Amino acid sequence: MDKCKSFVWQLHHSVAYSVRKPKMHLESGMLIISSDIDVGNRKLGVINGGKNDANVSRHMSEYRIGEIEEIAAPLYVEAFDHYEVPATFAVRGQVIEANSSILELLRKSSVEHDVGAHGYYHKEFTKLSPSEAENELNLVSVGMKKFRILPKSFIFPRNKVAYLDLLEKYGYKCYRSQGGFLKDRMCIERHERLFNIRPSLYLHQSISSIFLRKMVDIAVAKKLPCHVWFHLWDFGENGTSIRRNIQKVLFPLLDYAKKKEKKGCLTLETMLSATEKVEKNGL
Repeated sequence: MDKCKSFVWQLHHSVAYSVRKPKMHLESGMLIISSDIDVGNRKLGVINGGKNDANVSRHMSEYRIGEIEEIAAPLYVEAFDHYEVPATFAVRGQVIEANSSILELLRKSSVEHDVGAHGYYHKEFTKLSPSEAENELNLVSVGMKKFRILPKSFIFPRNKVAYLDLLEKYGYKCYRSQGGFLKDRMCIERHERLFNIRPSLYLHQSISSIFLRKMVDIAVAKKLPCHVWFHLWDFGENGTSIRRNIQKVLFPLLDYAKKKEKKGCLTLETMLSATEKVEKNGL
């Protein structure tokens, strides 16, 4: 996202959230963080022979994104460990065919992260038949069980929501719907037995730390959930640029959020822990 577009996007969100009437009230503000792991390992690009590239990115191959994510994952986990902040990491199931190191990294973190699912082949669910969608979910369940992981949070590839009945069938409790310029919200919505943890804003390299603090302040003042999300490959293409952008964007956000947490006016949540809190309170 270029700087001009980013400025307009941030201005719109800041004004909209400031004037919009809340749809819910929590006991305190929430900061929810989720990240999409679209590939997870460069070997998937080799396994799939480039045939799945278009399902992941219009600009880079699966191999290249997997390569970036191998570098990025430890840097993000290191940042969350340092600030003792939990996050939802939605892992693409097929990573188990290539290398499970990213799952082991999350499981061994000093923070209890929410390991969710991001489909199996990273295909848009709106383009799948019911049997194809169920096959994706079944493959995820079978693969994750080998690592004693039972994912409860689901992030749809490309945020294309479909087959919520199948999510319920496979034991999921929450999902993230599609966001964007006019769709982002600070709220959690119930859909029968599932909870939609609506995206509030997308983190990227050009975002201002002042704007992020403003979003946290709004969540605190209005006692609302602020759900920020990003892809592992959003902050750069090599270790130097990724680390620099994590320090520029993520560190200030986490530092400010921890200060609000210590004051008792903000809680730091995963998609799953946020779901469990609002469910307990009868949403």
